[in-house]
Amino acid sequence: MAEETADTTAEKKTGKVRIILASGSPRRSELMEEAGYEFDARAPQIEENIDPEADPTKTARDLAHRKANVVAPTICTGLMHPGDATLIIGADTVVALDGEIFGKPTDEDDARRMLKALSGTTHEVITGVCIDKLTADDWPREDNFDEHTSVTFRELTDEEIDEYLATGEWKDKAGGYGIQAEGGGFVEEIDGDFDNVVGLPVTTLKAHLEPYFA
Repeated sequence: MAEETADTTAEKKTGKVRIILASGSPRRSELMEEAGYEFDARAPQIEENIDPEADPTKTARDLAHRKANVVAPTICTGLMHPGDATLIIGADTVVALDGEIFGKPTDEDDARRMLKALSGTTHEVITGVCIDKLTADDWPREDNFDEHTSVTFRELTDEEIDEYLATGEWKDKAGGYGIQAEGGGFVEEIDGDFDNVVGLPVTTLKAHLEPYFA
């Protein structure tokens, strides 16, 4: 019998445990699919009002918690069989430079401001993750963690920034750029998990999910 890969095993194990990704991000869904997980995605309806001067790690974790806990009440545990579980995964990513949080740009001018500030500097990308475990015969349980990745940008010209903004890729992305596409050309060095910068630290997430499938 051929040896099973980790991804194949993950797919089989999710047949016993239902996974819901509390996110409307196609990037996070793609990362979950690439990791081999079967899941449903539900976009949480919350206001992501971010205080630029708040603690970046706490902000990311709080937003992840809010996303998971908005979706959790929509799950009817009364219809679940004893021993079954539903895992709700909430995640939020922020960019921080010198203690200031750069969330999703409000408009093109805001994205330009962010990219100019990030040009030629090293910033931190922080993703907070919250896993809510719901069962029919146990109190809800919550697992929270965060992942940090350092990203260094080369010096960007005004022309490069304007050309990038014209692509529209900056929309709905923390810090005003997407590393997995055109924005990756701005990056000079990465220290940490690349997937974390995309929006979900899959390697660490797998470690936290594994006990639920034991």
